[in-house]
Order: sequence, then structure tokens, then C-alpha cells
Amino acid sequence: MNSNKKGLNTICTHVGELEDKQHKGAVSPLYMSTSYAYEDVDVKRYPRYFNTPNQEGLCKKVAALEHAESALIFGSGMAAVSTALLAFLNAGDHVVLQQTLYGGTYNLVNEEFSKYGIQYSFTEGWHADAFEAQIKENTKVIYIETPSNPLLTITDLEAVAALAKKHGIITLIDNTFASPVNQNPIDFGIDVVIHSATKYMGGHSDICAGAVASTAENIERIFHLAKNFGGSLSDYTVWLLERSMKTMGIRVRAQNENALEMAYFLDELIDIEKVYYPGLPSHPEYDLAKKQMKGFGGMLSFELKENLDSSKFQKALNLIKPSMSLAGVESTVISPTQTSHALMSAEVRAEQGIADGLIRFSVGIEEAEDLKEDILQAIALIK
Repeated sequence: MNSNKKGLNTICTHVGELEDKQHKGAVSPLYMSTSYAYEDVDVKRYPRYFNTPNQEGLCKKVAALEHAESALIFGSGMAAVSTALLAFLNAGDHVVLQQTLYGGTYNLVNEEFSKYGIQYSFTEGWHADAFEAQIKENTKVIYIETPSNPLLTITDLEAVAALAKKHGIITLIDNTFASPVNQNPIDFGIDVVIHSATKYMGGHSDICAGAVASTAENIERIFHLAKNFGGSLSDYTVWLLERSMKTMGIRVRAQNENALEMAYFLDELIDIEKVYYPGLPSHPEYDLAKKQMKGFGGMLSFELKENLDSSKFQKALNLIKPSMSLAGVESTVISPTQTSHALMSAEVRAEQGIADGLIRFSVGIEEAEDLKEDILQAIALIK
């Protein structure tokens, strides 16, 4: 199938699917074997080499969705992040990282990179000039995340890509919050796209996986490290992920719609201090988000008024679940200071603007009116 000429939902449904030649079933067959023949075969298949039939099929789907030549699937989002970064960094190299990042990525860099002799700098913002200010002679990588976790900051993809190309630097992006449905960074000049496939690709809070998409040359480079790190994904989970991605376009677009409605609703409530969502005209990068995103996403964050306890609020919710992770079909909330960014120091969180009372809201596919009612009753209970 020529995926370049197909629409999003067609790619989600059909690209990379495996043909059931024996029984003509409608879905991809599942190949559970961890041992394959090595003589008289075109491909010597081995799960740790990311080339079982189900792994190869799913990688084609991911690549097509991100407008990339090739892709790899990993056992987790952090396996994808760590392998991709270390594939392009050696001892003595320097990487510039965006200030506002997922806490797990921050911890990886802050706790592990010195062991490898890799230098790093965090920007003092998320605009192109903030990245340029940190570039050194030995800078090899710029790493960004947009929209960012948890404050939904928006980084200019074209500007960062142009800056990197001027200096001969490779760019990597965590595209998890946007998903391929809402944003394709490669179209704006970014080199390598990373996802926690646990989130919107999986979409049902029952899969842990990661993904990387780029040129065939870059993926080959990442693969050579990945096969040694051993971060491959079991074929059963690969099969489940391929199944889940068939509905990703429909799910994410529904979440976009709900999140936009909920952002406006929360922004008008007297008991809400601040709402962070790139689809609100009050967002500092609203125009930029409109330019580089096809939808504003299903993620937002908000702060209650100072007199309201965020922990009590979450416990008072009936429909919306206080729960780890994000992007499932069900709506969830968390406190980043207790979960995704808990390992950051209070000082670093303060520098990034992550308040103790901040609530991250992953908007699901429920009826928006039911979500609004749940929030109102929770606020009434704690006032």
C-alpha cells in the first residue's frame, strides 16, 4: 500500500497489517514464536532484533503515520527516549534539552549522562533563542518536547529545526502529547520523532510501549544500539498495539474536541486559578500551535484557587479517575509533583513553573457534559 496517498484513518487501519494467508482472517495473525529458522531464509528473525513479523508490520504503521522512512517499536517510552538519545551521543558530546520536559527524561539525563561522559544543558525557555544560547562546539543533539508535559508549552518546530541544521546538529522530539494525529514534526524539519506508545497509540491504559520514527539511516543507527540494550517488545503486546492504533485517529480527534470544550469550561470557572491548554486564545503560543498542530490535543492542566485542596478535589471526583499515566479513552487526573515529576527537586519544579497544586487532566471520550458535572460536584464537596 502506498501510504503517502492514504488518509489518516486508512493508515491507522491498514498500513503494516499482516495477511492471514491460511484462514483469510480480517485481522493480522499473531506470530508468538521467539525462535525462527536461520538457514535458507531471507531474514534471520529474532525478537531482540526488532524484526519478527508483527514487529515489522507495526513499525511500518508508525513510520507511515509520522511521515518517516522507518521506525522501531520499544518496550517503553523511556526505552525509546534513552536509546534514541544515546545513539547520537558519545563521551565528550553535548546535548541541549528543553527546559520543560517529561520528568523521566529529565531524570535520565540528570542521573545517568555523567556516567557516559556526556555533557548537557537545559534551556531557560522553549523558544529558539533559548536553544541557541546553549549551543557549544561539541553540541550534537537538540532535544525538545511540544506540547510539553505538564504545562503544555509549545516549541517552534521550524525554528528549532532551522537552528539545528545551521549548526549541523540532529534534532529529537518527544511527540507523545500531540500524537501523530495532531502533529508530524518531520514535516517541519525535525529529524527523529519519539513516542511513549503507551499513551495515544495504545489508548486503552493496558499497553506499555515506545516508538521512534526517522530516516532509514537514523533508524539503522538507533537499531545497532537498541539490539544491545534489549528494549524490544513482546509480539503479543505488538499485536495489541497494532489493534489499538486502528482507532487512534477516531479516538484522538474525539479527545481533541472534548479537551477544547473542557478547557473553555474550566477557564470560566471562578474556582479555577489558571488553565494550560494550547487551544485557548489566551495561551502564549496559541498562534504557533494553530500553525504546527492539526488539533490541540487531549491534554490540559489547571490550578485550583489557593483555598481549594487539589488532593481532596481529586478524591472527590466520581467519573474522572485519579490515575497514573494518560491518554486512555477514560478521563484521568494526576498531580505531577507526586507522579511524573516527583523525582525532580522542588527547586527545579519551581523553575519550570510546576506548582504543587497543579493538576494534569487527560481528557477521554466521555460526554463532555458528564465530565463538567463531575468537576462541579467535586468542587462543591471541598469548598
